[in-house]
Amino acid sequence: MNAPEDFSPRPSASAPVWFGRPRPGPFPPLAESASYDVAVVGGGLCGLLCALLLARGGRSVVVLEARRIGDGTTGHTTGKVSLLQGTKMSRVLRRNPPSVARAYVDYVEAGREGQAWLRRFCVEHGVGVEPRHATTYATTRIGMLRAQGELAAARTSGLDVTWTRSTELPFEVLGAVRLEDQFQLDAMELLVALVAEVVAEGGVIREATRVEAVDRADDEVVVRTEGAEVRATAVVMATNQPAMMRGGFFARLQPQRSYAATLTSDWVPDGMHLSSDQQVRSLRSVRDGADEELLMVGGSGHVTGRGSAGERLDRLLAWARETFPGSEVRHVWSAQDQSPIDGLPYVGPAVPGDHRIQVVTGMDKWGLSTAPAAALLLAADLLGGEPPSWGRALRTWAPREVLAAGRAAVVNAEVGWQMACGHAGRLLAADRPPLCTHLGAVLTWNDAEDSWDCPLHGSRFAADGSVLEGPAVRPLR
Repeated sequence: MNAPEDFSPRPSASAPVWFGRPRPGPFPPLAESASYDVAVVGGGLCGLLCALLLARGGRSVVVLEARRIGDGTTGHTTGKVSLLQGTKMSRVLRRNPPSVARAYVDYVEAGREGQAWLRRFCVEHGVGVEPRHATTYATTRIGMLRAQGELAAARTSGLDVTWTRSTELPFEVLGAVRLEDQFQLDAMELLVALVAEVVAEGGVIREATRVEAVDRADDEVVVRTEGAEVRATAVVMATNQPAMMRGGFFARLQPQRSYAATLTSDWVPDGMHLSSDQQVRSLRSVRDGADEELLMVGGSGHVTGRGSAGERLDRLLAWARETFPGSEVRHVWSAQDQSPIDGLPYVGPAVPGDHRIQVVTGMDKWGLSTAPAAALLLAADLLGGEPPSWGRALRTWAPREVLAAGRAAVVNAEVGWQMACGHAGRLLAADRPPLCTHLGAVLTWNDAEDSWDCPLHGSRFAADGSVLEGPAVRPLR
């Protein structure tokens, strides 16, 4: 496929703008078996926040990160901390019966408390907080109907939003939902501060330590890695998608890949903007180093492993070229997020009634505001505290799961179709693609990032076969 003429050759998806900053660590891998009160699997925002809260509560904690801190979703975020989340509210209310509406009100309250906690942490630890307004804007008729639906849903959920036809955007907008007093931040600056606090509170961090199994053993949980094992009273699975099969969360999530880039531009926004159109576009400003202010664009999301990633990236860059003439691409990257079938995150026991193994997943691209709330909920559970009233909106095994069974059936029917088509095509192919080590699906080649991606549940593998994203834990044969 030909690249857009002004971007020839197309910049390949590589490192986010945040990776130009100093990174935390490195930390050594787990070399010897050890015992802790809690083992946290995953060194992203939620894992580090859980570790920090538990360490402050007097627990001995180890964080096990498969690669390096920042290599996952948190290090590839756009850095928006907003309670206005595109068209998420209206989608949740549209997909679910009226009885779920109350849960979404609680979800908004959880996000409000999580956002406030994160803002306080940033201010207290010198992490830059840039106050911004947020908008969900529409440039098409369909987009405007969606934005108006979001306006109604946001007001129902208790957000002080307004409708406006006037925005700062340098192109025609039919209307927009606006929310004041949100903020944006630098993801790597936040991770550096969190890691420093975890270590200061006595937490231990181990990088290059991929967890291969989590097993119960009497009153303990055994976390097995390639080189050693950890015995703990409790385990928190704070990976993008819970690894292994326990709880079947891979069947309750849809993996989403999306793209972002920074560009030089004569125009950069004062606010944070996200479109409600079918072709989603995200906009914010970001500083590259101390001086230069860049425009960040994002979008072109799709289910991981389905369709051409390179084509999606090309569309985003072509839109940026057309909308902001004379712009020059500086950074290009992608991120993976998990979209839950009912639109609300899963936070709590992996299996009903067993609090020794906890999971947190399904942030649906809004982890910077939701992850702090999830960590507060998990910490209350593991420290024996009183759970917040809004916690029921985030629980892993809530009654709303039964109500979302229809949506789950559709998503898993698509998964079955992808499995069948992949194997049928593989039989006819001259060069057979590899099989995912999770459930044996035929992998597709990601032409934007040089990786093998699973169209079923989003596992990803580097060209050498090593695991990039779960739920797979074993490399390609």
